[in-house]
Order: sequence, then C-alpha cells, then structure tokens
Amino acid sequence: MPIYVYQCVRCGTTFERRQHIDEPPLTKCPKCGGLVHRLVQPVGIIFKGPGFYVTDSRASSSSGKGKGKRGKGSSGKE
Repeated sequence: MPIYVYQCVRCGTTFERRQHIDEPPLTKCPKCGGLVHRLVQPVGIIFKGPGFYVTDSRASSSSGKGKGKRGKGSSGKE
C-alpha cells in the first residue's frame, strides 16, 4: 500500500496515511477538521541486477582502454 502525504489548508499540519490506491483521498484534517490536499512526493526506486552501477560492464565498454584492446585483438587476427 502506498503512503500518501497530506497538508491542511487551515492549520498547515502535514501528515501521512497508508491507503489503498482505490480509496478516495482524505478531505478532513485530523487536528482541526479543515480541508486537506494531497502533496506530490517522489517515488523511491530500487535498481537491482547488472548494468545499473558504474562498476558494472558499462564502464569498460565506454572507456577508451577497453575499445583499444578489442581493436588490436581483432585487427591482429585479420
């Protein structure tokens, strides 16, 4: 279930609620009963697997040294 952040228009209180995606957004502040609106928050993303880090194969393919070695090896065989 996602966690939504709300802010009250009247008192400025900010609070979080865990809700199902299908649930309608909250409209009342738990402290003063004023109108609340949902704040937009960044989404946390977890990258797993090869190819996402500098230490993965990406660095060797983009560096000049890696390309030079491949070029010499292939040109020497021809």
